[in-house]
Amino acid sequence: MATASPTAGPLTALAYTLLLVSQSIAAFLLLPLVLASAILTLIWVGLPFTILTATTLRTIANAQRSTLTRINPQQPVPAAYRPLPPTGVHTRVRIILTDTATWRDLLWLTSAPLLTFLALAAPTLYAHALFQTTYALYLWRHIPDFYGVISPQTPAQALLVLPLALITFLIAHTLHPLTTTAHHTLARLILAPSEKARLTARVAHLATSRADTIDTQAAEIRRIERDLHDGAQARLVALGMDLGMAEHIVDTNPQAAKQMLAQARETTRQALIELRDLVRGIHPPVLVERGLDGAVHALALTHHLPITVTTHLTGRPGDPVESAAYFAIAELLTNTAKHAQATHAWVHINHGRQRLVITVTDNGQGGAQPTPESGLTGIASRLNTFDGTMNITSPTGGPTIVTLEIPCALSSPKTLPSSATD
Repeated sequence: MATASPTAGPLTALAYTLLLVSQSIAAFLLLPLVLASAILTLIWVGLPFTILTATTLRTIANAQRSTLTRINPQQPVPAAYRPLPPTGVHTRVRIILTDTATWRDLLWLTSAPLLTFLALAAPTLYAHALFQTTYALYLWRHIPDFYGVISPQTPAQALLVLPLALITFLIAHTLHPLTTTAHHTLARLILAPSEKARLTARVAHLATSRADTIDTQAAEIRRIERDLHDGAQARLVALGMDLGMAEHIVDTNPQAAKQMLAQARETTRQALIELRDLVRGIHPPVLVERGLDGAVHALALTHHLPITVTTHLTGRPGDPVESAAYFAIAELLTNTAKHAQATHAWVHINHGRQRLVITVTDNGQGGAQPTPESGLTGIASRLNTFDGTMNITSPTGGPTIVTLEIPCALSSPKTLPSSATD
């Protein structure tokens, strides 16, 4: 994720300033709709309009939060809205109106003129200093009066404007850090959630994450039980029956007993294979022995789709994170092979700022969208346990880019090269 630090170049700073201003103006343009929805809330027909207006305002406010976070990643501005139920107009409106984050958004909306002034004050003075310089050097021949005070007739008289341009530039240069800091501080103060709201959102997130984890673990246990019952357990039962029958006929029919013992040996071999596959599905041995780096390379080598793997890890994440990351990558590559009609895939694994970042890309047909029962939703639920996120970019026609981020620290140095191609 690209970020802009306080020491970013002037063009980058100007781009972010214009982005912040455009977001503030877009929010301020919603003011008539907000007032209209407030009036229409008195009658039932205005409730859906209130939901639409609040959703639009939240989208713009979250865009401003994201921009402020990119400008200064050390001071992120998260959103802390109370979750809205999927249905129930009255319930949704009640939650919106009683959410403190909604009133913060409204305060930010009404502060848009002040924020715009703070953001544009220095750039406007810079532009004016440039205009004054251009006037002194060239434009005085075409514009007779300068502010209605100076009417230069000669180049020497026009150059008298240059000291004024220098003063304007110095004022802009002095105000720029002050107004920029004031703008960012005020915007953060308004949009950042209070500590209480942050804790409330955190508790809600943990409760949801805990419920998802319990459901995922229960489903995993049921899968293991089903695989054991239908696979290894059934073969072990057949093995016991074969050995029992061989025991009864070994004296009377040694040849048949030998066949049954051979069949029992084959049953034992199949049961061991199924048990190994079951264990590999719970936690692959290669993941234990070689870590995420080696396990993903091994996965790429056995995959029928050509996969390029690049890793930059200085250590190993914790076992739960490592396992979740591995199975997420495996699920994504499986989806690519089944649905994307891709001819190549790329996996890039990196670690920075205490986050494990994984990017899985393919050159398939695109159009990947998570649905309630899809594997993508399962991956998001698995990562949610670790406060991880999944972002999908998959336009029609491709490519599909899935980015996974999991907060974690690394330990114990790795043993494989930092990058390789399979």
